[in-house]
Amino acid sequence: MTHRTAEQNSDRDRQLAEIRRSLGKNSLVLIGLMGAGKSAVGRRLAASLNLPFTDADSEIEAAAGQSISEIFTEHGEAYFRTGERKVIARLLENGPQVLATGGGAYMDPDTRTAIKEHGISIWLKANLRVLMKRVGRRDNRPLLQVDNPETVMKRLMAERNPVYAQADITVESKEAPHDVMVGSIIDALSARLAQETGDPAKAQ
Repeated sequence: MTHRTAEQNSDRDRQLAEIRRSLGKNSLVLIGLMGAGKSAVGRRLAASLNLPFTDADSEIEAAAGQSISEIFTEHGEAYFRTGERKVIARLLENGPQVLATGGGAYMDPDTRTAIKEHGISIWLKANLRVLMKRVGRRDNRPLLQVDNPETVMKRLMAERNPVYAQADITVESKEAPHDVMVGSIIDALSARLAQETGDPAKAQ
């Protein structure tokens, strides 16, 4: 390992430690459309910060004893959203952690308020091409079980992106390795922390 690489690793370690310390009992909450990479990136982000990772959708399924597709089919979206709101409110009491939420969770005003009170929201913003490529790999998206899923995705982007834009931090979700995405999030968190503490050197 070169001297420069060792210095870079040391700087990153300090950066991570400062972020962990600044969180207290709050959570890092990943929001964005299906296919944005919230779960995959969230797991790696949590590992980097030595924090627990929680997937809200998995917790909802565990609480309901059904898959999300089954909940949508048997009870409808409104029923699912009510359960989602309750589960996320409960999960936010368990910080610090990295919490990945479903695509529609942040659209609920109560959930947005709870996230504001108990965490930092991070929007993984992806373009249509990236989203469609990713969601095409799995068939467990209830809202996309239609003849033309791209039309639905465009509508969701138009409806949700202005709300996602209220997030504390926005990071572009591109066709890049997950570790690159994690690095971008860590840098954004570090810059936000520097602004809050008034340290211009760290904000660079």
